[in-house]
Amino acid sequence: MRDFSYHRAGSVDEACHAAALPAAMLLAGGTTLLDLAKCGVMEPERVIDISHLQGLDNIRVDAEGASIGALARMSRVADDAGIRAHFPAVSEALWQAASQQIRNMATIGGNLMQRTRCAYFRDPAAFPACNKRAPSSGCSAIGGINRNHAILGTSGACIATYPGDLAVALVAFDAMVHLGGRSMAVDDFFLLPGGTPEKEHAIEPGEMITAITIPASPAARRSTYLKVRDRQSYEFAAASAAVGIEFEPDGRTIRDLRVALGGVATKPWRARAVENALKGKVLEPEAVRRASLLAVEGAANHGGNHYKIELAPRVVARAILNMEGAA
Repeated sequence: MRDFSYHRAGSVDEACHAAALPAAMLLAGGTTLLDLAKCGVMEPERVIDISHLQGLDNIRVDAEGASIGALARMSRVADDAGIRAHFPAVSEALWQAASQQIRNMATIGGNLMQRTRCAYFRDPAAFPACNKRAPSSGCSAIGGINRNHAILGTSGACIATYPGDLAVALVAFDAMVHLGGRSMAVDDFFLLPGGTPEKEHAIEPGEMITAITIPASPAARRSTYLKVRDRQSYEFAAASAAVGIEFEPDGRTIRDLRVALGGVATKPWRARAVENALKGKVLEPEAVRRASLLAVEGAANHGGNHYKIELAPRVVARAILNMEGAA
């Protein structure tokens, strides 16, 4: 880790101004920045501490939806009574992420800004070729050990999987990310790698996440997050699904359906084809399984990750069918 200067920002405006300087990075919970600095992936010249800024850790849930400050801790959001009642998939996604110690430290804004866990990205000494870390150097994962890599949203420049859980639920329920002077859909905040995999987020120098908002909906209120992984805890998803459903008065016909996938794509992946195939249909196991296959349309098999093409639809179908008794 190289030397850096430290600045404790006194306001959001001061933090944004400092963050606009070259090689400057924001510090909140520190669970991402310090980790990547230690392994030599990130080398900030200036670290701007925003962890103490007032008013950015508020959580509000009302009839319009939820507003979550960027500095709210993951564990606190997961345990909030309003979030659990109105956005259970968000609470479940947070509880299934990382370890209790990390959840107690990590912030919501920092969680959205986390970087991939691709081993080739995180070990510059052993693997200098990584387009995400060193543009135009190549992608070691494409021809390497890629069991945990993406099958959706990939490009010839990068197949690194987006690792988070929270953002999958946020994308499913049309959440917005607020950057101070502007806002955008969380789905648009995460960028596909294309030819520029080093740019992962649609955030500009001098901007910082201040809050996340999630609109209220019957589908969000009746939702779940299913995560399949190699071990039960402290592990990233092999495949996951955030699902929300609204039924017609008959309790069987699907009025609204939200589906997003994690662990299988280069960004949180909204499965709109699955949603459209099942809206207006009776919730029936075989129809759900057929529709869930649409979740992996266009999937790319890179060898080690081929199992995800079969796993992801099964996770989607299981999550949807788990909601059958929730009408």
